[in-house]
Amino acid sequence: METSLNVKVLSFFGPILILAGILGFVIPAEYALMSGEPAYNYFHIGFGVLGTLIAYVSKRDQFASFFNVGFGLIDLLQFLSSFTKQFPYEYFLPKTADDVLHIVIGLALVAVGVAFKEK
Repeated sequence: METSLNVKVLSFFGPILILAGILGFVIPAEYALMSGEPAYNYFHIGFGVLGTLIAYVSKRDQFASFFNVGFGLIDLLQFLSSFTKQFPYEYFLPKTADDVLHIVIGLALVAVGVAFKEK
């Protein structure tokens, strides 16, 4: 059985989220392009672990598609939060690079999750 595009994307994206969260704790704030707020780092690590488990353990397109769309929408909401300075802005304190990535990754994940969902 061939692995679906949603599972492949999540197999790549889950570990990237974990790495982003870990690097947020390691890179000093003055050198970081992205927010290094602890809540933001834990958020990335937690969702990265969840996504990676879905991708590697279940390997089901239905779950990967749901995660991709859901996390993509969360990314878009995080951009909106940053733009309007509303919750969870005060916990994540995103920088411009975060905003750009939230838009790009959010749109990409929603597009893959919806357009390539297996029937």
